[in-house]
Amino acid sequence: MHVHRSGPARHPRRSAARVAGILLTLLALLGGTFGTAAAAQPAGTPAKDAPEPTHPGQDWAGSQIAKHEGGTGLPAAPSLAASVEGVDVSGHQGNVAWSTLWNSGVKFAYVKATESTSYINPYFAQQYNGSYNVGMIRGAYHFATPNTSSGAAQANYFVDHGGGWSRDGKTLPGALDMEYNPYGATCYGMSATALVNWMKDWFATYKARTGRDAVIYTSTSWWKQCTGNYAGFGNTNPLWIPRYGSSVGELPAGWGFHTIWQYTSTGPTVGDHNSFNGAYDRLQALANG
Repeated sequence: MHVHRSGPARHPRRSAARVAGILLTLLALLGGTFGTAAAAQPAGTPAKDAPEPTHPGQDWAGSQIAKHEGGTGLPAAPSLAASVEGVDVSGHQGNVAWSTLWNSGVKFAYVKATESTSYINPYFAQQYNGSYNVGMIRGAYHFATPNTSSGAAQANYFVDHGGGWSRDGKTLPGALDMEYNPYGATCYGMSATALVNWMKDWFATYKARTGRDAVIYTSTSWWKQCTGNYAGFGNTNPLWIPRYGSSVGELPAGWGFHTIWQYTSTGPTVGDHNSFNGAYDRLQALANG
């Protein structure tokens, strides 16, 4: 027996249209949610993370400078009237003869601590503590790979693995090494704006963790090519510049003077030698903040 149910007749086409309308509304809402999440992505985060570095032991401050800019001949002695001799070292040097360097007149050192968020210099303790123990003022630096993780992530990794700072009169502020990519595209496949934002993220995080404005290591040629010669860091971040020749040469935009000059990669004992632009008491002032 068929039962007749009262009510409006069903129309398949109208029902399908209603379902389609609901689906479109849901998709629009989901699209808006995803769009908001993307817009909220922290500054300095790469659009797509690259693989972690595969040969970090071969990457040090200036390792790419000679390859791209030349100048690997005999070291040129700085002609600055008031200067202090220094060196920088990393894992590829192994255990360093700090007494030899001290006796030759070297008074400060920068030591590579980390790269990306996956590498710690295996000789860091010998190098960082050894330079301190002979009397040097020393600091740590981080080799940046901006396409592998955010600026904040790398700054935190650096501070957590040797890059901290204390007002003991013997510790320099941490340094950020920004130079040619050892693994591919010169500017890490990032736009000038993206690279500048990445550095802002790194510097802000480092300062929040330590209270200090970090030093930046970079060459004028790389800076022009990869940041569009951005001038916004010159008033806050001391400049450590590599140039293997008889003078420091042109500076990146924003800096009226350099703080440290890496003037050779072929100096005695460790290769990389630096000159601090000022007398020893000014180096102490930089350490004390």
